[in-house]
Amino acid sequence: MLKKLHIENYALIQQSDIDFDNGFVAITGETGAGKSIMLGALGLLLGQRADTQVLSDKDRKCVVEAVFDIAGLGLQPLFEEYDADYDDTLVLRREILPSAKSRAFVNDTPANLQFLKELGPHILDIHSQYQTLTLSDSLFQTQLLDSFATSDLLENYQSLFRQYTSLKRQLESLTSQDAENKKVLDYNRFLFDELHSAKLQPDEQSELEAESELLSHTGTIKEGLSMVASLCDGDSATEDSAVLRLNASRSALSRITDFHPDIESLYQRLDSCLIELQDILSEITSLDDKLQFSPERQVLVNERLDLIYRLQKKHNVDSVELLLQIQSQLDAQLQEADTLDDRIHEVMEQVDAVFSQLQKAADKLTESRRQAASVLEQQLLPIMGQLGMPLARIVVDIAPAADYTLLGHDSVQFLFNANQGGVLRPIADVASGGEMSRIMLSIKSVVTQRNLLPTIIFDEIDSGVSGDISVAVGQIMRSMAQHMQVIAISHLPQLAAKASQHLKVAKALEDDRTVSRIRQLSPDDRITEIAIMLSSNPPTASALQTARELMN
Repeated sequence: MLKKLHIENYALIQQSDIDFDNGFVAITGETGAGKSIMLGALGLLLGQRADTQVLSDKDRKCVVEAVFDIAGLGLQPLFEEYDADYDDTLVLRREILPSAKSRAFVNDTPANLQFLKELGPHILDIHSQYQTLTLSDSLFQTQLLDSFATSDLLENYQSLFRQYTSLKRQLESLTSQDAENKKVLDYNRFLFDELHSAKLQPDEQSELEAESELLSHTGTIKEGLSMVASLCDGDSATEDSAVLRLNASRSALSRITDFHPDIESLYQRLDSCLIELQDILSEITSLDDKLQFSPERQVLVNERLDLIYRLQKKHNVDSVELLLQIQSQLDAQLQEADTLDDRIHEVMEQVDAVFSQLQKAADKLTESRRQAASVLEQQLLPIMGQLGMPLARIVVDIAPAADYTLLGHDSVQFLFNANQGGVLRPIADVASGGEMSRIMLSIKSVVTQRNLLPTIIFDEIDSGVSGDISVAVGQIMRSMAQHMQVIAISHLPQLAAKASQHLKVAKALEDDRTVSRIRQLSPDDRITEIAIMLSSNPPTASALQTARELMN
């Protein structure tokens, strides 16, 4: 329940601290005095958008803070979800700064607005005239009926519906992917086959390029080798060969080694040169024998290189390694395409299976709604009778909807007629504004007894009613207040008289500025205020007597 409300620098309210009792609380005041300002302030605490226009003093921040008793509401899991500390006493605070920034706090800990929006429906139900107008909306009617029916069936259905829609989205994605694959599948398969048939090897390009270079210059190499061999060795009869000259030089040195100590060293070095030269000549001969020019091999190597260069240009890469990566990627895509049909078939079976469960869950939900509708109709009739519509009939019509939605497979419509024997028609077509208010109050009084909230606030729900009907409205709210806290913003004295707590909102002029004040009335002040609401200010003696009678 709402225990305290602090409002500071909000619209016409400079500062106000309001204590709320349990039970039935009435808030009255002249039109324009600021009764609904309190609802705007509470709306901020429930996560509504903040606006600097509400700042009375543009240089100071606005603060709205409320204290709620939430013991027994089972809200601990929600607090855990948002990593917030739980306490049976809940303190919500919202601040609007002159800079247009907004801050929210839950139990003095900063919180995001989504947390406030999640908390709101569990702690407070604000019923405004706008909500009465939405009574003619089919979606709102469905939600009203579901608040009276078994919630487990709806939760189970919605879980299946989310699963079903998720699978359908998955199937749509797969079929779209399959269609896209089919557009490029043949071309990708051609690219893969071309690369696969090439049988590319990681290092072959560099090896082929080296071999091509060798084959292109085999003749030149052999000619050079032959020339070197001739110069170094040549014909044994040729005195100009390097070998013969080195041999002659070595022999000359051998004859004089005994005459000088350094000549032996020179002789050994010359001997080593001769041995190295003979070794070089041996390798030249061997290399020359191995080098054989093959036009056929040169054609094969060049053709292979041409294939590699063409594939690289086609795929805009510069190495065989990257071509092999592309081949691997194409292979993976083709394999995925080959298995996509199986995956599509698998998901289609899942969609069918979940849809079958969804249909059964929807049927159970429909049956539960029909039973709830019958009970709701029976409970509404006597309350509507108390509210001046004894001959009225209301029927909750449930027909199959065009499609399955998050709320089931039902089209819910409230049919109404205020006169005996009249034709039942959609409530929006036949109910007046006053009748709509009374119907909504009847529904709220029944639904809240089944699904208790700690607090409900009615904002001008008594619009269009007066006299004895307003007394009945007050009695119904007093009855509701036995199960929950009921706060009613009203202009009807008959309704205010039934409240256990009476708050008055009034405007005053302070420092050339209009402000709004909220104060709790004492029992004597209540009699006076109700009498003024009945007659004039000052009240007549008969109005005072009537006020006393209404309060008894």
